[in-house]
Amino acid sequence: MTGGAGGGAGGLGGMSLPEAGRYLGRSLARSLRLMVGQPDYGTYVEHMRLTHPDQAPMSYEAFFRERQDARYGGGKGRCC
Repeated sequence: MTGGAGGGAGGLGGMSLPEAGRYLGRSLARSLRLMVGQPDYGTYVEHMRLTHPDQAPMSYEAFFRERQDARYGGGKGRCC
C-alpha cells in the first residue's frame, strides 16, 4: 500500500523536498506571527480582494502599524 492521507510520501501531496521546505517555512512563519499577535499580510490582502473588491488594501507598512496600534494602544498611555 502506498501514499497516505496527503497523497504522497510524508503527507505533503507529492511536493519535492525544496517545495516542502518552503511550504513548511511559510507555515511556521505564519504560526509564529499569529502567536505574537501579528496577523498575516497575505491573508489580509486576500480578504480585501474577496470581500471588499472596491477598496484598495493598505500597504504592508500601514497594515503593520495599524495592527501594532490595535494591539498596543497606539501610543496611548494607560493606567493598568
